Formats: sequence, C-alpha cells, structure tokens
Amino acid sequence: MMEKIKINMLSLADTVEGQGVGSAYKELIKLLDEGAKDLFEVSINSHKKADIIHAHTTEPQSYIKMKLNKGVNVAYCHFLPDTLDGSLKLPKFAFNVFKKYVVKFYNTADYLVVVNPIFINDLVRYGIKREKIVYIPNYVSKEQFYKKNKSEIKKIKEQLGIPEDKFVVLGAGQIQNRKGVLDFIKVAKKLPDVQFVWCGGFSFGKITDGYEELKKVVDNPPKNVIFTGIIKRDRMNDMFNMADILFMPSYNELFPMTILEAVNCHKPLLLRDLDLYEDILFNKYVKGKNNKEFVSLIKELKDDNNFYKKQSKNSKEISEFYSKENILKIWRDFYTKIYNEHKDKVEN
Repeated sequence: MMEKIKINMLSLADTVEGQGVGSAYKELIKLLDEGAKDLFEVSINSHKKADIIHAHTTEPQSYIKMKLNKGVNVAYCHFLPDTLDGSLKLPKFAFNVFKKYVVKFYNTADYLVVVNPIFINDLVRYGIKREKIVYIPNYVSKEQFYKKNKSEIKKIKEQLGIPEDKFVVLGAGQIQNRKGVLDFIKVAKKLPDVQFVWCGGFSFGKITDGYEELKKVVDNPPKNVIFTGIIKRDRMNDMFNMADILFMPSYNELFPMTILEAVNCHKPLLLRDLDLYEDILFNKYVKGKNNKEFVSLIKELKDDNNFYKKQSKNSKEISEFYSKENILKIWRDFYTKIYNEHKDKVEN
C-alpha cells in the first residue's frame, strides 16, 4: 500500500468571521476529507514535517514555514496586491511595504494556485513565473448550500420581518468600498418597493477602507435596507434561499464564494460588468455598468417571470459545472503531480 502524501494546511482565515478566504479554505479541507483520504494525510497548522505545505493566508509565520520547508510549497492567491486598494485603509508607506511582502510571499511558493485565470497575467507582471501559476476554481458543497422549499423560505422571511411576497435583493460580503456597498444603498433608494438585505460586516474594523462613511450608512440605512451584520456560514444558506437574486456591485474580486453559494440555490446573479467574471461564469449572469442599469435590471428580474426563470436556470448550470467530482479530481491530480515531480526534494 502506498504511503499517504502528507499535506500541512496553513491558515488563520477562520479566525476572522465573514471572509471568503475562510470559506474557500474550509470547503477544500472538507472536500479532501470526504474524497481523498486514500491519498492524503491532511494536517492543519502543524509543526511536523510534511511533503506539501499549502499556505492559504499570508501571515509571516506561514512565510517562515515555507522558507524552512524541504518539501513542496503551495500558496493560495486569493487577492492581488492591488485588490487591497478599497479594502484596507493603511498609511501609504505601510501599504507599499505590505504589497512587496505579498509578492515575496507568492514567490516563495513553488506553485501559486489562482481561483480565476484572468489574474495570471497580472501575477506575471509582478515578477512571478508563469509556469508556477496553476488555475483551480473555488468550490462550494451542495450539501451545505442548496435550494429550500417555499414553506422553509417563508419561515426565514418571517424571522427577518420580511413579507412573504416581497421581492428580496441580497448583497453579501465584507462591508468595504471595494464591494460597492454605497452603490447597493443608492440602488435601494431608487426601488423603495423592493427589500434589500446585506449580509456581512466590518471584519477588519476601523482599518476598513471608507469605514467612517460606511458606518454611518450601516447605522442609519434606508427603510427598505437591512444590514444583518456578520452571519455565520452555517446560516448563510437560509439567506440565499430567502433572497430572489444576488446583487454584487463589487469593483474587483477574484472568484467570490458568495456567487457559488447563490448558484447552488439557483438564484439569478446581477453583477457589475467586469472582465473577471467572463471566464468563470460563461456569460450566464445579468450584468450592469452603473446604478441606472442595476435599477432597470432589478425591475426586469422582478417583473418579467420568463426572464427571471431563464436566469435561475443559468445559475443552476453554473452550479452543475463546479461539481464536487470535477474539483476533487483536479486537487487529487494536482497534489499527486507536484509530489511526484519533487519526490527527491521531499524525501531528502
């Protein structure tokens, strides 16, 4: 019997609630636990020797462990240095130092896993070798995120004080400028007969970019907007089911977990028209360039039943593409391949 490949997952992503990075990390751990125990022995933040170190977050302790590791190093790229703009408010000097550190961190890895192929060229421009960058999409469990029935949805709405027949637009993610939260509010003001709900909070507190302005909005939202605060992940399936559509006016992303969670519930997607979605969502979503278009498209989704059904079907098709079997096979093949390619290094 072949000895199992030892993989040490390094992550502090689940220490801060409401991060997509933490969701992606937990999904991968669960995926490997359910479908790859025959091949891999997975540990988390272990100090023991491993064949493969997979760093999910960019803490200095993970950087040091990769530097000292004699096995293979893998790093997850959940953000580009430039996507930090609009997320965190730091002094310019500190920001520049951190950006350089992130590039150094990525370069320390033997392989860099990206969740969206559009960012490969950007990473190459940062000086990272193209041949070490690997595209593996995110994945969301269909056991955890799935479509509920009408009576269950009615109960969820009741708990939130939302009438059963009210059309609900959901936004989800950290409250920060990059996520387009202020646009979400502006669109809501134009549609007073529609209920808007934003699930998420200030995961990084006062260093969030635009904190002061955003905090005022969150504390005094329009009548048709609910800010739920950070919702634990095991309750987010209820939020997606309660909503009629997922509306994400983000200005930049890589591959939001919220999109995969929503499509598992067959909810239509309304997204900002960004190039980054084209390769991963196959044009099976509704897109707008500005708030005027967002308002018009929400009205169409609300009032045109055929249009709504078509977009719901599109979301179901996205969900089917990102199947458990497909993504599990990619990870099994990837870890096995890099272990075999570096076998001499690992065993010495």
